[in-house]
This record gives sequence, C-alpha cells and structure tokens, in this order.
Amino acid sequence: MYEIALSVSACLRSKTRADIAWMISSNPSSAATDALLVTPGGGRIGVLLGKTFDGQLAEVATRQLPTGRILELSVSEFESVTSGLAAQSKPRFIIVPAHQISADLWPALLNRERIALVAHLDGTEVVETSLFTAQTIALADSKVVDLFNKGVSVVVEEGDQVISIYAPITKLVIAGSGVIAEALAAGAMSLGWQVQIESRPEMVSGFMAALSPLDCAVIMGHDVEISSRCLASALESDVGYIGALGSKKMQENREDWLAYRDITDISRVHGPAGFDIGAQTPAEIAISILAQAINVLKGS
Repeated sequence: MYEIALSVSACLRSKTRADIAWMISSNPSSAATDALLVTPGGGRIGVLLGKTFDGQLAEVATRQLPTGRILELSVSEFESVTSGLAAQSKPRFIIVPAHQISADLWPALLNRERIALVAHLDGTEVVETSLFTAQTIALADSKVVDLFNKGVSVVVEEGDQVISIYAPITKLVIAGSGVIAEALAAGAMSLGWQVQIESRPEMVSGFMAALSPLDCAVIMGHDVEISSRCLASALESDVGYIGALGSKKMQENREDWLAYRDITDISRVHGPAGFDIGAQTPAEIAISILAQAINVLKGS
C-alpha cells in the first residue's frame, strides 16, 4: 500500500477514479502491504502476488461500482506457481474505490506512518471505512488496537469487518558488492527489511534520496571516490543509520574527499561500520552491522 500512495494521491488530485485491491491474509509479512491500483482506462500500478490475479481484479474495477467488494478467487495449478499460493486454495481480496477511503490515508502512508484501515461490511459489500493512526488508534475497538500495537503489517477478516494494519518496513541500501554485501542483504531480509544492492554512484544517489529516518545505508568498496560519492548521497538524505565499511585509513581518505567538497559534518557516519565483536567472516560482519543499525534506529 505504501508503494502506490503517491499514485493514488495523483489520481485524487486529478479527480481520476482509482480502485485499490489487496489480499486478506492473517500471515504477517511484507506482502501484507502489497496492493494494486487500477484506473478506468485499465492502468495498473503496484505488485500483488506476482500480478497473477491482476486481470480478474481489474475486470471488477472496470465496473466502477459505487462501493467496495470482497472477492473470493480460485487458484489454479499454474497460478499457484506464479502467486506462491496453494493450488485449489480460495484467497479473498478486497477491492475498494479510493473515494470510499479517507483521503488522509495517502499522506499518512507517504509519511510512512503506521495506520489501521477498517472496512465495514454488509455481506460482501464494503459500506464504509474507518482510518486510525497512532494519534487516533485509542478510538478503535480492542481488536484493532491489539493488531495495531503488534507493529506488523497484516490484513484479517473479523466478522463484519476487514482490518488492515500497515506498518512501514525498514529499507536498507547497500552501496557496494561482494560477499559481505550478500551476507548483509541476507541478514536484513531475514529481519523482513527491503534491500537494494547497488554499486553505481549515480543510481545510489536516487535510492538514498528516498530513504527516511526508519532506514539504513551501508557504504562499502575500495575505491575512495566511488564510495565517497555514495557516502555523500547518504549524508544528504534523511536516512537513520549510515555505516561505512573499510579500514581507518579508508575512513580518513573518505573524510578528506568529503571535506574537499565542503562536507564536514560526518557525525552520522558509523565507520568502520558494526559493533566490535571480533567479527571476521562475512556473516559475522553482517551481524555486527545489523546489530548496530537496529541499536541506532531504536535510539538505544
């Protein structure tokens, strides 16, 4: 849902109809935040279950129903491969026109806030929705509050309502490559983080610009100029944790490169990155960095 927030906001500003579809699943995971935006012309934005059911969901959206609906679909053998769902299972989806959802949802998602969206049902029809944020969650019923306070994304059907909890996922940009980058990425993904590995400074700059105080950036590499350019991009962003691998001499060379370009405040940089636990293997180094990143993000 976070990924389509900007596009839905644009549709609302231009008074273009937008229908939003997502899956009902009690399994907490990053997939619980996936959603599909469908416009009247058949445009589709977002990724939902490998796009397996996009056509069926879009067909419902093109009917331009005044209210949302609950849909139950069947999974074929082929669809089980592309979607990751069990063959013959019957996943349930909710599809709701954007005008039936509070317009406050989309700015909240763009700000990467945790939110609860409750769809109230009459049979399979969505009759209305309620939005709760950290500031208003106390007004929700106890089931919604309990799910919200767990801090994970999940969509569950409870009686005559569908409760969707959206919790932002930490993003990690790794500027570099190699076995340590791979170990770091594997460790981060085991935490449920989204990971992007990129060694080209011009690409790193774009990824860094989108990071928030909830996110992390780790700079590695033996080329002083390339790694320093990536480090400069991280310092220009709002990223919450910046780690820089390399020897103390490498850190000094990067500092000199940055200072020559009038970047002198590097207090946010943790270098060499990671807690000093005597790490030697790529896996150990990754653990030390992730532990330090978590410590910083949680303000410990």
